[in-house]
Amino acid sequence: MRHTLPSERRLIVSADDFGLSPGVNAGILTAHRDGILSDASLMVSGAAFAEAVELARATPRLSVGLHLVLVQGRAAAPPQAVPGLVDRDGMFRNQPVLNGFRYFFTPGMRAQLACEIRAQLDRYLRTGLPLSHVDGHLNIHMHPTVLAILLELAPQYGIRALRLPREPLGISLRLDGRQRVRKVMEAVTFRCLVRWALPRLATHSIRYPDQMFGLHQSGHVTEPYLLGVVAALPPGVTEIYSHASNVDAEAARWRPADYESEAELAALVSPRVRDALVAAQVGCISYRALVGLDSV
Repeated sequence: MRHTLPSERRLIVSADDFGLSPGVNAGILTAHRDGILSDASLMVSGAAFAEAVELARATPRLSVGLHLVLVQGRAAAPPQAVPGLVDRDGMFRNQPVLNGFRYFFTPGMRAQLACEIRAQLDRYLRTGLPLSHVDGHLNIHMHPTVLAILLELAPQYGIRALRLPREPLGISLRLDGRQRVRKVMEAVTFRCLVRWALPRLATHSIRYPDQMFGLHQSGHVTEPYLLGVVAALPPGVTEIYSHASNVDAEAARWRPADYESEAELAALVSPRVRDALVAAQVGCISYRALVGLDSV
């Protein structure tokens, strides 16, 4: 299902955290080789980063982007260069909401963020892998300060596309009505961030899918959910992002305990999902195709 079909509806299927652990890497490769996964987002400071790079080099059809980490992980820059971002061991402080406010309001923080973002982009480019797009852990790339830095660096680093967390809330709630309050709050927050981002993305000629799924269903992109998304897929280019993987200790350390990562992997290799895409005449593409690095 990685061949593009003529269609009004086109689909990018991605997985986050490539390089986090051997289990995550193995799951992503399985979902790509045996399923519908087109893209993976690489964590350049992940414990299994080197392995992920070798796997990607050996799997040239896999489209790979940068999974920018500025919360819940290890920095690429030395701790002394970004002391406001990390502790003495180089780990980002595990307070995503508080970090977001600090990144916006703390004097001098922008320079440190720029230093760290450059360090992650530099580490990615040294792999020699084409950079299909940039997204962020916990969608931190949508933070106004972070996004402004990324757009400034886009020409230098060849950033052509970003994930835009613009999820159709009505469809998401119809498919899974649990945690409605949390999902509505997420939708309101990211709607404001998307509205701020859109004119700036246009100014810098940055591409993005028309809509995405997975934000409100993070860790629970299971087969029933995927089948529901395919049946309700809007026109245009849609991204579905997942956290599909085999579970191991390193992945369990960083991911919420209720994540259904192995069920997500099973969904991405499900013949029922593949058949549903064919029946719906959905064209499967990648971020590389979106930006013209591959033929569509």
